[in-house]
Amino acid sequence: MDDADQSRRSCCCAATRGSEVSAVTPIEEVVRAAPPRNDPKSGMIYLPGGTFLMGTDDKEGFPADGEGPVRNVTVSPFYIDPCTVTNAEFEAFVADTSYRTEAERFGWSYVFHLFVSAATSKKVSRIVRHTPWWWVVEGACWKRPEGPDSSIEDRMDHPVVHVSWNDATAYCQWSGKRLPAEAEWEYAARGGLVQKRYPWGDILKPDGRHMCNIWQGKFPDKNNAGDGYAGTAPARSFEPNGYGLYNVSGNVWEWCSDRFSPRSASAGEARVMRGGSYLCHKSYCNRYRVAARTANTPDSSTGNMGFRCAADA
Repeated sequence: MDDADQSRRSCCCAATRGSEVSAVTPIEEVVRAAPPRNDPKSGMIYLPGGTFLMGTDDKEGFPADGEGPVRNVTVSPFYIDPCTVTNAEFEAFVADTSYRTEAERFGWSYVFHLFVSAATSKKVSRIVRHTPWWWVVEGACWKRPEGPDSSIEDRMDHPVVHVSWNDATAYCQWSGKRLPAEAEWEYAARGGLVQKRYPWGDILKPDGRHMCNIWQGKFPDKNNAGDGYAGTAPARSFEPNGYGLYNVSGNVWEWCSDRFSPRSASAGEARVMRGGSYLCHKSYCNRYRVAARTANTPDSSTGNMGFRCAADA
């Protein structure tokens, strides 16, 4: 696989806003911060930190993504949420701050083609060239995930999506938390296991059981939803890992605080995303493995990108 192919694969689950679109900095425009909470760490998982083996040299990995080499990494004690931020939680943030996400400010976001209604599809005029399953849908945002004729009324316990890195950082500022560092995320996602492919072990479906929400079928046109979900699943779905974290493989990509650097080079503007999503499939984007990583620009948003929060111990 050459670098061009690698780059296209990295885009399959996370379309990027074009450089022709002017960026905004919403974190500086939060109307007001919530009063300090009595205990912002309530409900979070405390992890003692320590040294662990980060990364992978697995033959299924993507070396060009910077997954390897395996190395010893030490993290300090920290807290992390068991689940990604839900629509209900993000709605509370918006109600308190009058915050508008970047998707709302730009007026559009990326939606996977199979989720766009017939009526909305007639208005779609732009798609991503190398990944034509990503459509630019006017009016798509966190509360209208598939466009103006959709809603989250029956998905309040699902992960919020169509949130950029900037949006996630604004939420963290309001909640008294922060985004996890990439090393913290992987340490937590491994759940105490050493160098296993997934948060639960090396077998994707032990005893035939679905352990995560990923693509089932032939990508990108046929999803039989064998794991129970075609799109997002509730944030507290499937079995948690050994540390009590839910859905660290599949469901939605999760923003981390770090700038992305694929090979020890100086990092650019893009930010790290971890965990894969409901669109990941072994035939194309095998990035639901615990060591897998990708990136996107901090103003980008799609229907499969969310986040979970961390906090200092």
